[in-house]
Amino acid sequence: MIDKNSLGNTIDVLNDGFFFNKKLSDKQKHEAALWIASRQGLPGSYAGMFAPTEDDFKNGVQVFTGEKITTGAGTAHILGEEACRILVLLNVDDTKVKTALKKTQNGMVNRLNDSQIQGYSTDLFCCGPCTIALWRNLIVGGLNKQKERLKAGLKEMKILRDGKGRWRRFRFYYALLALHEIDLEEARDELIYARPAMERALNRNSGQEKYQLRKLKLLELILKKMH
Repeated sequence: MIDKNSLGNTIDVLNDGFFFNKKLSDKQKHEAALWIASRQGLPGSYAGMFAPTEDDFKNGVQVFTGEKITTGAGTAHILGEEACRILVLLNVDDTKVKTALKKTQNGMVNRLNDSQIQGYSTDLFCCGPCTIALWRNLIVGGLNKQKERLKAGLKEMKILRDGKGRWRRFRFYYALLALHEIDLEEARDELIYARPAMERALNRNSGQEKYQLRKLKLLELILKKMH
């Protein structure tokens, strides 16, 4: 469950469990939550969030749907947001975990506030993948102003449609991963827009490699829900 050499690998295993509804024991949840919490604010962390390991920075990471993140800042920010999301989902009743999660969420809110004070829009935060990671944290109740931030971001996403069922700046499958969990009309509109691209992708996806299986499952879940 825990890869002490990689926060990315640890989060990936946990995300896989939640996505495919695999049951985790209370012991597994507690051990994983404590280890993730222990990385709060360590060197290399983004805005005081949960720090990637040396291996994560050296090798880069892949998000749940397989897209690669190779920059140091992207690795730190995305893993920080994903780790917050995982801790919320694990829902472990432990003071150390709760304290670390609160510090992390506060650190990222402060970063967003600072960006706005400096005159930068946070409707889309940095790049497409970083925005999606932030949305995935918001979706489970992380940070603050969840509905407001998601609505503003989705408005910008609509502007970035490429006319082919995808979006500029965003990674297709990682974006779909967030959209299918956002209970807003704006998110449903983006999925309707992307439906032809999803149907084409569904016909192309095959193989047993883990990212292919996840993409296939994601496409099936979304398209089934849309019928």
